[in-house]
Amino acid sequence: QVNLVESGGGPVQAGGSLRLSCQATGVTYAWDSQTWFRQAPGTEREAIASIRIRDGRSVYVESVKRRFTISRDQAKNTMYLQMNRLEPEDTATYYCAAGQRRGASWSDALGYTYWGQGTQVTVAS
Repeated sequence: QVNLVESGGGPVQAGGSLRLSCQATGVTYAWDSQTWFRQAPGTEREAIASIRIRDGRSVYVESVKRRFTISRDQAKNTMYLQMNRLEPEDTATYYCAAGQRRGASWSDALGYTYWGQGTQVTVAS
């Protein structure tokens, strides 16, 4: 059984920083990548950053480039999202995802098998 647990969310002032964590347990050795998504009320779930596990290569959506950094600690089986210079527009529930189906785009939420429960990030202006 695979389990993903996010943590690290909370309220923050605009311009501040937060670091999200996603702890994975269970059978994870077959994963090729892991991805962070976010979803604000009334919007679709949006992929924002993904990391390839074997070499740490990462990809970002334009709106978070140069502000957010995705990383992963293999030994701890934990993925991170360092978020700097946060903006009110970053307010959302943040989810980690894994178990990407073969051939699916990294940004396609339907292409992932495993999801965490989400952690709320609220950025005040």
